[in-house]
Amino acid sequence: MDIDIVFSGGGVKGFALLGAYEAIEEKGLRWKRLAGTSAGSLLAALLAAGYSAREVMHLLEELEFERLLDERASWIPFPVWKWVRLYWHLGLYQGKALERWLESVLAARGVRTFQDVPAGSLYIVASDVTNGRIVVLPDDLNAYGIDPSSFSVAKAVRMSVSIPYFFEPVRLRGQNGTSLIVDGGVLSNFPLFLFDEEKKTKKRPVLGIQLSAKPGERPKRKITNALDLYEALFAAMKEAHDARYISRRHEKNIVFLPVENVMSTEFSVDLEARRRLIDYGRERTRQFLRQWAY
Repeated sequence: MDIDIVFSGGGVKGFALLGAYEAIEEKGLRWKRLAGTSAGSLLAALLAAGYSAREVMHLLEELEFERLLDERASWIPFPVWKWVRLYWHLGLYQGKALERWLESVLAARGVRTFQDVPAGSLYIVASDVTNGRIVVLPDDLNAYGIDPSSFSVAKAVRMSVSIPYFFEPVRLRGQNGTSLIVDGGVLSNFPLFLFDEEKKTKKRPVLGIQLSAKPGERPKRKITNALDLYEALFAAMKEAHDARYISRRHEKNIVFLPVENVMSTEFSVDLEARRRLIDYGRERTRQFLRQWAY
């Protein structure tokens, strides 16, 4: 049976998304449309290129994640340069290494631009902080005077995974100037709204995979200092837009994966921890699919 799938963001926690998709494959469900933010956009792009869950696992097991943390070279001592780099370049790491890696693995399946995937099959969410709006790639590129079909899929994912202050923003040059694009999770970490056709007859079921607990089951945040407040503010920004779309009607079509004890930017996570996350996502999704009334 064909379905549409929406993957949430979550950085390194996204290994659980991969386990979830493996369970979806086991069930014999086939994607027709894919949407994702941040880590979810990376997985969606690989699936759109024709990779199976097992093949993606193999790719990620071989990948040395710390190689993706590409700092800018400098003669200034690191403790000082770290803050200079953050101030002037708006991120600790360039993000180009991640983009190059993704370009190579997508090109291995013949995918370079959006014209290389089935039309209307892949949607990637990013945030335009210059103009204060959600950007849905490739469709919204028209508003920047850019041909959607010729735009790099790897670049789109690079935009979607640009965690603020961690990776440098992507500068998107369009007909009205340059816009700074950052992680899609800033404005929509779980873009279920893309396939929410409440007023229309659905062509197929929509299944969401979200790296958090159900809205009513999320623990309250304890805020005791400025760092706690920053984290709470950022989390609220990510969740506020999407929360309105997660009603009880939607909850029955969402696999909630509340990953604990792993930070989104913990790129040093070892192979064993990655496998635990994959196993967790797989088992939780298997349980969900046994009773999913699609």
